[in-house]
Amino acid sequence: MTPAIFGCSGPELTADERAFFREADPAGYILFKRNCVDPEQLRRLTDSLRDIHGRERLLVSIDQEGGRVARLGPPEWRKWPAPSRFAELYEVAPASAIEALRLNSEAMATELAAAGISVDYHAPCDVARPETDNVIGDRALGSEPMQVAALGRAILEGMAAAGVAGCLKHMPGHGRATADSHKHLPVVDAPDAELAVDIAPFAKLAGRAAIGMTAHIVFTDWDAERPATQSAWVVENIIRHRIGFDGLLMTDDIDMQALDGTIPERSKRALDAGCDLALNCWAKMDDMVGIVEACGTIRPESSARLDRALASVSPPAEPADVDALVAMRDALFAAAELDL
Repeated sequence: MTPAIFGCSGPELTADERAFFREADPAGYILFKRNCVDPEQLRRLTDSLRDIHGRERLLVSIDQEGGRVARLGPPEWRKWPAPSRFAELYEVAPASAIEALRLNSEAMATELAAAGISVDYHAPCDVARPETDNVIGDRALGSEPMQVAALGRAILEGMAAAGVAGCLKHMPGHGRATADSHKHLPVVDAPDAELAVDIAPFAKLAGRAAIGMTAHIVFTDWDAERPATQSAWVVENIIRHRIGFDGLLMTDDIDMQALDGTIPERSKRALDAGCDLALNCWAKMDDMVGIVEACGTIRPESSARLDRALASVSPPAEPADVDALVAMRDALFAAAELDL
């Protein structure tokens, strides 16, 4: 098995992709809008990925947070509120906000599960600050670590109820970054003592999430030379030890301009630093072939974490009533006199 998550080029697999995926046996797949036309087509695509490998339990993932980050949307799928709307409700009614977000997450994940998606890269636990770059913006769950943790837990629990695994991101924290790592390499100069705030939500939820994602950010007090994704020191001492996360650790998109070198080189550096999987989103065959050649076979400990992650959630006996969940969510906002 190749220690990577690969993208697909369109709404159905090409013959070349099908042959390559069968041979490369990647750990999983990620879907984007280019792959999603309607519910019936998307289910056919995810079924075809499972057919390649002959296993029902497969990491088929997506970024579906609500708000700006939504790969599935109207008219074929629902429009979901941005995470920050639940942070607004928390300021008025914390318990209602937690329950509303749990309901929202279960409803959203029920749609995902129906499409054959098993993992959602959702529970952004980056602690917002005044200087936080807009790449996080309304994706943040708040500026107080325990609020972020409480709402992050609601996301994880809601999605798990629908049989979809969530993901803690972006460890060890994107809140202090003043640049968008899609375009530039953010550098954070805060001292270790201050960074305790950033890692607090992740530490609180480390035992509740089976999947986590790294940040392409240099934290100079930890490793002034390498971004967290490619820093063995940060992965081992901060993510694994201080945060206490022992789940499946994947990179953020390895194509982001925060990183340098070829895509296979970037992937190998991340794996050598201790990440379990490299996330490669763009379905460029040359890059995917290069990753296979550069990165070899998944490590036994990473394979075990992948198995645990996929076994961490189970589909419910019957899918939830999405309309009923949404109605209960909306009632909680209405009771607090907030529009959604």
